[in-house]
Amino acid sequence: MVTGWRFIAQRALPETIIDWEVPLTLSSNPKRSLSGPGSMTGTIEPEYARMVGPDGQPIIEDWNTKLYLEIEGHIRWGGIVTKTTFDGPKCTVNCEGFSSYAQGIPFEERIISGALITPKDPYAGKDKNHDGWVDGQKNKQRVPDPPKPYGGTRLDAYEVFRAIWRHVQTRPYGNIGLTIDSHKLGELLGATDGTDPWELAWWNHPDCGQALDGLAREIPFDWVENHAWADSGNTISHHITLGRPRLGRKRTDLRFADGENLAAIAKPEGMGDSFANEVFVLGKGEGQKMKRAQVHRYDGRLRRVATVTDKTLSSDRALRTRGEQELAGRTHALQIPAIQVIDHPNARLGSWQLGDDILVQAHVPWVGDVAVWHRIIADEISADGLVVLTLKRSDSFVY
Repeated sequence: MVTGWRFIAQRALPETIIDWEVPLTLSSNPKRSLSGPGSMTGTIEPEYARMVGPDGQPIIEDWNTKLYLEIEGHIRWGGIVTKTTFDGPKCTVNCEGFSSYAQGIPFEERIISGALITPKDPYAGKDKNHDGWVDGQKNKQRVPDPPKPYGGTRLDAYEVFRAIWRHVQTRPYGNIGLTIDSHKLGELLGATDGTDPWELAWWNHPDCGQALDGLAREIPFDWVENHAWADSGNTISHHITLGRPRLGRKRTDLRFADGENLAAIAKPEGMGDSFANEVFVLGKGEGQKMKRAQVHRYDGRLRRVATVTDKTLSSDRALRTRGEQELAGRTHALQIPAIQVIDHPNARLGSWQLGDDILVQAHVPWVGDVAVWHRIIADEISADGLVVLTLKRSDSFVY
């Protein structure tokens, strides 16, 4: 293991450090994911799991321990212990990022954006004989047309994202300490005229985690989870950074080149059976009333169609956006799915961010030397100091 590594255990509630040197051996590297929680798995041997903290509880306990990886004074990964299994003297510890906590938590309120509002008709019931005149006002005052319905208040997508997290963390024993960026995305949910409101209501049995994922996919936008020392004491902050609409930038200041700072390159891949230059999106509704959209990007190759079903989509814009996203991911050419990076002057450890676009320069058999822009969608750091970057072609994203 490289120097300066340690795993720190913290009680989930309240957040107090209970062990500064957890003897965890990694079995899967700590992974951070763009718009996802990430994960980490390790083992402890011998029977360290039977040790207890100052509070009398086991140091490593499901849903009662937060675990962090610190490297040279920086928190590089943080998560919640979600599962422990035991095999003789060995304990296997599974952790997931803080943002996974919302999965499985029911939403117990109602949020509606762009509701259809029908004003009360002040003349309703005042023409009992249906002659078109206000009762008692014949030949003096006709019954006017009722007020027209209109669209109600529309909420910014980030306001809703924060509202769902606020719901999760204000329930008893649910405050995991996550803070969320406070800015707005500039995308309002629901139709202006109220014909297609965006709604999250408890009677539809929504799952908070699924609602958050669906919201980020529908608009779309990026988010990433970060952890850091908040002061010189024992406090660790947990924050979700929101993109507007995406995170990261084009990194012309970093270099990722075969023979320089790339220790390994995953097998390049084309699309094969996944290729499609047309996407058929099926949304909300049933039968002939089902919402649908078709998008295409014909490029001279034979027509291939992919069908996507997402019952959360109802507006034409949402359907087309979903189709464009799917299409972008199915029409690109050669992609390098992952690279293993050495800590090198070309790109020092921690110099990139999730969401960054990087130029990958490598030699590909049967193709030759290639230089293709890819986006970093995940990273994993190993005990030997090497980092695996999971990549996706930059032109496969639509915002």
